[in-house]
Amino acid sequence: MSDTILETEGMTKEFRGFVAVSDVRLQVKRGTIHGLIGPNGAGKTTCFNLLTKFLPVTRGKISYEGRDITNLKPADIARLGLVRSFQISAVFPHLTVLENVRLALQRARGNSFDFWRPESLLKQYDSRAMELLEDVGLTGYARHNAGELPYGRKRALEIATTLALEPTMMLLDEPTAGMTHDDVDRIVTLVKRVAAGRTVLLVEHNLKVVEGLCDTITVLARGAVLAQGDYATVSRNPEVQAAYLGTDPGIAGSTQHG
Repeated sequence: MSDTILETEGMTKEFRGFVAVSDVRLQVKRGTIHGLIGPNGAGKTTCFNLLTKFLPVTRGKISYEGRDITNLKPADIARLGLVRSFQISAVFPHLTVLENVRLALQRARGNSFDFWRPESLLKQYDSRAMELLEDVGLTGYARHNAGELPYGRKRALEIATTLALEPTMMLLDEPTAGMTHDDVDRIVTLVKRVAAGRTVLLVEHNLKVVEGLCDTITVLARGAVLAQGDYATVSRNPEVQAAYLGTDPGIAGSTQHG
C-alpha cells in the first residue's frame, strides 16, 4: 500500500480563459492531516471541488488510492471513501440532530434512503448514530432540531454525518470559519480525534489552527502551489510571507486571514 493516498498531477481549472487552478501537484500522505491554505482567491475551494468532482478538471490527473478518479462523478468518489464537508453549513434544519446522522447512516443500505419505510425499521441506526454524536460532543442535542443548534455545533454535526459515511479520507472546507474561540478549540480537538485512523485534507484560514493540526501544509497563491512543508518551513518562506502580509516577515503570529 502506497504512503500517498491522494495525488494530483498538473491539475488545472479554467473558466472562460481565467485560470483558477494552475498545474497543481498535490501529494497527501496516508494517515496525516494536510492543510491547504492561501489568501482569498487562491483557489483552495476550487481545488476541493475538483478533487471531489463537483467541478471537472480542464487538464491534469487526480489519483486516489492508486486509482485514476479524474472522470468519476461525485457520488462515485464518496463511495470510494473520499468524503467532504462544505464551507457553508449543510444540515437538514427541520430534522433532529439524531435524524440527520441517521439519514447519513441509511446511505449504507445502497441506493435507497428508506423514505417510505416505517420509522420503527429505522431505529436500528439509532445506536450507531448516538455513538457518532457522542464522538462529536452532541449527545445532549440528539432530540433538538438541527436548525436550532449554535453555529459551532452545526459544524460538529456535519462532521458526525461525514463520519457516518465511514470515510477513509475526509476533506474539511474551513471547519472553524465564523466560530467563537471556544468553538474553534472544540472543533480542533474534534478534528484531532476523528483523524485517528484516517486521512484529513482541510482548507483553513486560521493559521493557529493550521499550526496546531497539520502535519503538512500546501500554500496556494493565484491558483498555483507556492510552497509545501511543515508549518515552520512554510512560515519562513519569503514568498508565503509576501502573499499573506506583504513584506512583513513571518506569518506565525497571525490568526486569521481573509
